[in-house]
Amino acid sequence: MRFGANYTPSHGWFHHWLDFDLDAVRADLDSIAALGLDHVRVFALWPYFQPDRALIRPRAVDQLVQLVDAAAERGLDVNVDGLQGHLSSFDYLPAWTRTWHRRNLFTDPEILDGQAAYLHTLAAALADRPNFLGMTLGNEINQFSAGPHPDPDRATSDQIDAWLERMLAACEQGAPGRTHLHAEYDATWYQDDMPFTPAQAARHGALTAVHSWVFNGTAQRHGRASVPTEHHAAYLIELSKAWADDPHRPVWLQEVGAPAPLIPAEHAPAFASATVAAALDCPDLWGITWWCSHDVSRDLADFPELEYTLGLLTNDRRPKDIAHTLAALARDHTYDPAPRTTALVVPADPASRSRCAPGGDVFEAFFRLTADGARPTTVLDTRADDPGHLAARGLTDVVTPDQVLGTPSGGTRA
Repeated sequence: MRFGANYTPSHGWFHHWLDFDLDAVRADLDSIAALGLDHVRVFALWPYFQPDRALIRPRAVDQLVQLVDAAAERGLDVNVDGLQGHLSSFDYLPAWTRTWHRRNLFTDPEILDGQAAYLHTLAAALADRPNFLGMTLGNEINQFSAGPHPDPDRATSDQIDAWLERMLAACEQGAPGRTHLHAEYDATWYQDDMPFTPAQAARHGALTAVHSWVFNGTAQRHGRASVPTEHHAAYLIELSKAWADDPHRPVWLQEVGAPAPLIPAEHAPAFASATVAAALDCPDLWGITWWCSHDVSRDLADFPELEYTLGLLTNDRRPKDIAHTLAALARDHTYDPAPRTTALVVPADPASRSRCAPGGDVFEAFFRLTADGARPTTVLDTRADDPGHLAARGLTDVVTPDQVLGTPSGGTRA
């Protein structure tokens, strides 16, 4: 079990790549390591690293290597996100993909060549670093492929399949044998017309990544201390397993945070404690990486209000109460969850994903079972009668949402 943080530089946010200060990075990493965490996820802003399709800036790549080496000196492993892409409500895309040069991010042959070269370059630069975990293709890059993005790069699921295969292959060729993966926001699991599908999330790459944010309707609908809110991360972990072909495919809770005002600062430690405890009750969990390390500076304008206060540490690197909570969990946790033997049936058809979203019958049934102490996981409707699949996963009870929602419930906590 790994505990880490998504690294947000304390000064300049990810614009720090424009004025890279290794001493400031070292101080940031010191404050993360002091919490007892063992890894960070770092973000290379794509247009800063590859401002032209044929120019991947050597100095930027060298600065990334310096950051990874500084992390190693502090006992921190590093996962690197490449195609940024989208961060904290802002899009960062190279000029050679937009406006007068507008080409589809997922289908245009020249764009794909540029992306593959970029990912390969970053991976190859880090291939000999022992603390380099591997590449994540990009942060929630699925948000570019469909609404509600205001200018989406439309693609079919087959085209996304081909894109994922090529980009992951570029990472593998650059750094063979590392943990290369892709990661999307929860529309992959919840949005009917999203071309990035649950099957892709659970089958492409070395492991499955989930990003859990309760501002998606969960906390609004159920409240900050409800079973659905405190177990939302665990739900995504277990939901992902329905589509996995490997019965023990590892799942990485790669992003989870306590967004104000839905989770007020004074309640953030309790939320973190409950969220982590629920996740630690999920078998095959690779690790938990909190969003994020440091607050966004109030000197920067136009971020959504919640983005300024998500850090475990302040801009002057002081740990908040939630940091002490996470540090204690990282230090004192045990990870030995019992198998989950009850499976809730979920639709394999990606056009029915909204049933799994907040308010959907799958979502509500899962948390009815959770509130009643059943410790559910999930199984596809196309596999629910397959004895071999059920046996491989240790499943002994299979229930449908209508069976669950038609029975008395213990309810959720207010």
